Amino acid sequence: MNARATSRAAALFMAVLLVIYLVFATQYAIILLQAAEPLANALGVALVILPMVGVAVLVADLVFVARGERLLKRLGDEGGLPVDDLQRLPSGRVDPKAADAEFPKYQAEVEAAPGSWQAWLRLGLAYDASGDRRRARWATRKAIALARARG
Repeated sequence: MNARATSRAAALFMAVLLVIYLVFATQYAIILLQAAEPLANALGVALVILPMVGVAVLVADLVFVARGERLLKRLGDEGGLPVDDLQRLPSGRVDPKAADAEFPKYQAEVEAAPGSWQAWLRLGLAYDASGDRRRARWATRKAIALARARG
């Protein structure tokens, strides 16, 4: 299973778990809101608000994944995806040292063309290969914003 399919399956699994949680939380929230004690009412309100925050975060993450996948497809259609010839560990994952060695090339590309969504997306892929998921998401978000600004 490739990384894209794994990410999609994980997001779907989390969405299913969230829906199950929401059903149970809603049932308990109704019970607590009907109770006479103020503390129980406060807990009922929390059981209504906190899942809403969870839903908002999940929806934002799903939108990010969908936009990122569209950009990856677009970059692939343009022939701009980097060649994945990095050394692999016995587990099949990219060797972080090999990814780190390739990283400066993509960083220099962004510095040379800071308005290029393609360069930012390749940088995001380089961060991801290096194992820096936080920066990978940041660079991908930048690529998405640049691509959306251009239409």
